[in-house]
Amino acid sequence: MRAFIFPGQGSQAVGMGVALAEASSAARELFQEVDEALGQHLSRLMAEGPADQLTLTENAQPAIMANALATLRVAEREAGLKLADKADFVAGHSLGEYTALAAAEALDVATTARLLRLRGQAMQAAVPVGEGTMAALIGTELSDAQAVAVEAAQGEVCVAANDNAPGQVVVSGHKGAVERAIAIAKERGFKRALLLPVSAPFHSPLMEPAARAMAEALAGADLRPPIVPIYANVTAAPAGDPAEIRALLVQQVTGMVRWRESVTAMFEAGVTHFVEFGGKVLTPMIKRIAPDATTTSVVTMNDVEALAKEI
Repeated sequence: MRAFIFPGQGSQAVGMGVALAEASSAARELFQEVDEALGQHLSRLMAEGPADQLTLTENAQPAIMANALATLRVAEREAGLKLADKADFVAGHSLGEYTALAAAEALDVATTARLLRLRGQAMQAAVPVGEGTMAALIGTELSDAQAVAVEAAQGEVCVAANDNAPGQVVVSGHKGAVERAIAIAKERGFKRALLLPVSAPFHSPLMEPAARAMAEALAGADLRPPIVPIYANVTAAPAGDPAEIRALLVQQVTGMVRWRESVTAMFEAGVTHFVEFGGKVLTPMIKRIAPDATTTSVVTMNDVEALAKEI
């Protein structure tokens, strides 16, 4: 069995998608579709920068989605790799869950782009800049990271936000609380504990205003059953009913991304091959979670051609 997976924020880079668009009309058409949906030359920003504008959450989220979907479109058109025939499940890390839904035809591309633009704006606006942040705790397991977060909170918010892989947990919350978590982690001998270059405390209760905004937006979105089940971040379980998926996407804004558990669950369900489209971020995590699984990253035209031979 095989899962197609899609990366989250942090995988953006100036120049993303340029070579693919030069090589394939399928990529160019996808980028144009996103540009038109947003009323913005996002593809130009992706190609030329500046980097600080591309990194803005409201731009990075639809850009990462567009790049990943373009890669999949090229694989489908140029190599005949239809998702319905080649994938048993889809999944995505945080915003990548929206990409996965678009890949599985639960959302159209324009709707996905607009939802991610709104999601980025709402998440950034939920907490004033400088009041919240996130930190990576390396060399620890989820239970230990959660204990550190509880101790560090001291009346503020500090929670485990991303359970990415064995030994890699991200905490999120008020800046002071997260800084205390880093100090406690170092005292307890964690391998590393460092602030992440983010502008908001994603996947924490502080994102509740953004969750309300997404609930309203998703209520009016045309969301259909995906052609293959999607493993949801907040449950680490497959979902296929549109009403359930809507609710899970809202919960995801404030809830923990259970990526380690999701990959484990897919592997235990029989997935032996994970194919990441549009990035090389998730595959190293998967090799640590499920060492016996096969992983493939598809970013370039050469990667598309290699995948076609592989599957």
